[in-house]
Amino acid sequence: MAPMTESAIKTQIDPGTLDGFEQLRAILDGQLPPAPIADTLGFVGFEVPERGSAIFELDPQLRHYNPIGSVHGGVFATLLDSACGCAVHSTLAVGEGYTSLDLTVKFLRAVTVESGRLRAVGSVIQRGRRTALAEAKLYDGQDRLVAYATSSCMIFS
Repeated sequence: MAPMTESAIKTQIDPGTLDGFEQLRAILDGQLPPAPIADTLGFVGFEVPERGSAIFELDPQLRHYNPIGSVHGGVFATLLDSACGCAVHSTLAVGEGYTSLDLTVKFLRAVTVESGRLRAVGSVIQRGRRTALAEAKLYDGQDRLVAYATSSCMIFS
């Protein structure tokens, strides 16, 4: 996910004409810029396989470590929040937006650079008119569950 220049962004499509799934697909196709957090943390993969789901990947690096020698919980939380949020985003109609109301994370095992690529798989559990509930599971390179999260989101026009 390479950063886009300001001139490149100006020539892109109007996201206001797309529903949430189409917006995310436009990011994947390079027609819209990715979220800056992807570059900040170094996300290496992003997928939206269908409406109501999203997948983010990251290779743990030393820059992600906390003082006790493992990947910081905030990195876990950001991956899980991104997967939950984009799963909800993919269900939005044209003109709808959302914001996270909460994020609950359960840390199940430590992650280091030796853990391999992390994969956060998010899915919508329930989508109503005003709120949505999503979950995300974070797996390491050996496909072990390392963290789990739920998120409530508010839907608005």
